Amino acid sequence: MARPTAPVRRVLRLGTLSAVVAALSGLLLLGVSGWFLTGAAIAGASGLLAVQAFNYLIPSAAIRLLAILRTVSRYGERMLSHKAALTAMADLRSRLFRLLAAQDTRRAPDVSAGEASARLIGDIESLEDLIVRQPTRPGSLAAALAGVALAALSGWLPALLLAGLLVVFPFAVTALSRRLTAAPARAAAEALGELRARYVDMAQARAEIAAYGLVETVLDELAEPIARLDAARRSLFRAEAGVAAFQLLYGALAAIAVLATASSGPALAALGLLAATAAIEALAAISRTALRQARVEEGLRRLESLLDLAEQPLPAAPSEPPLAAPLRLGTHDFAPGSHIALLGTSGSGKTLALEALAGLRASTAPISVDGAPLAECTEDTLRGQFALSAQDAPLLAGSIADNLRLARPGITEDAMRAALTITCLDERIARLPAGLDTMLGEDGAPLSGGERKRLSLARALLAGRPWLLLDEPTEGLDGATERELVRRLGEWLQSTGTGLVLVSHRPHPLSLAQHSLPIEALTRA
Repeated sequence: MARPTAPVRRVLRLGTLSAVVAALSGLLLLGVSGWFLTGAAIAGASGLLAVQAFNYLIPSAAIRLLAILRTVSRYGERMLSHKAALTAMADLRSRLFRLLAAQDTRRAPDVSAGEASARLIGDIESLEDLIVRQPTRPGSLAAALAGVALAALSGWLPALLLAGLLVVFPFAVTALSRRLTAAPARAAAEALGELRARYVDMAQARAEIAAYGLVETVLDELAEPIARLDAARRSLFRAEAGVAAFQLLYGALAAIAVLATASSGPALAALGLLAATAAIEALAAISRTALRQARVEEGLRRLESLLDLAEQPLPAAPSEPPLAAPLRLGTHDFAPGSHIALLGTSGSGKTLALEALAGLRASTAPISVDGAPLAECTEDTLRGQFALSAQDAPLLAGSIADNLRLARPGITEDAMRAALTITCLDERIARLPAGLDTMLGEDGAPLSGGERKRLSLARALLAGRPWLLLDEPTEGLDGATERELVRRLGEWLQSTGTGLVLVSHRPHPLSLAQHSLPIEALTRA
């Protein structure tokens, strides 16, 4: 795991200082209160003269000061530690997202959208406890040492016994926590990760699930990981209860040991008794950390595959348009600017070929760009040559203009409107109240399926690449709109000299192609 950034470390140092002050204030508050109450009771039982001689102003002022100091410092420790945790988690998410975004998708780990979401959200959240509780450890140790010092006021033997019990306590509670929580923490992390992944993937198909009445089927499919998660969490809650009971008994043992061996007066014995109880309670932060350590380790284990990814520079926009490269598809050579239609039945591999050209997946067919096989072409080379308008038309949850700006930097509104005109979408966007600033939902609403396809096509046109890859570009369009789109697109291809590799089951878009290549000829080559 990467070290926290400098701002996070500064916040953690302030949080640690606050935690030390809070722990010492709490321990001194409890000890002084015990001494004060016992001393006041003894003075009251000794007569009026003893009561008048007893100075209650200084200890009562000290108690009030310690109470205020403990409250303020504990609030500061909570606020600062959570600020550090949230900042560190945001930094880690950004780093992991950057790692994933910079990977060559042909060789990157095969992580679904749901699984990526589970890791970037759930597994990183499991690290929050690790960071939040980090400042409390020095505070716990400082409070434990102060407790031993206060216990020493009631005799050297109570202090020695308390010190021994405090040394053993962290090891005992850590061993007990690991024994009780390791297996259920692993089961809970796996079940929660699977549940998140399934939920995200199914949420993307929520319209189809509702339309075909599959809600009950989906709920039944989710029932198994939910049951496993509930069972694991019940085991974790039982483990926490067991550790809390052990801590309570251990604190009682420490208090009895100090009280039984105290050789001082009642007031100092009471101070030592409460100091022992407070010292054990101060070390409870270590026990709470140990309880959650198994969850943290499981989250780290699931993140390892992402953290081990090699750092790659994010792709930069080319300073000038790249030169068009010739293609070789199987045994057929095509010059820059050629218009090619890949023909074949559904499932024969046409879409796979387009995605391979776009650098989205490894190629299983003999395809070369500028004489180099696809496997030897860098991702930047393929990105510079090809602009893909995919069959499923993925869109960003943002405005229409945001989606068009993804094509390349520096796109003007005039260029956007020109591209929308070519794709027969200009009038539809103009009728929207916010125009180009209309916000789209995750499913592209308020645009229809055919309109989302055309928006994706407009984005591909704006990319300005030498080759245009179109996968079913007119799917979901009526005949008149399809004919007009094909006419305008054909004129644009001729005027720009852009090459085309087209996949379509509809006959009219095939009129754009100069060459037809059966996909079987490509895959057999």
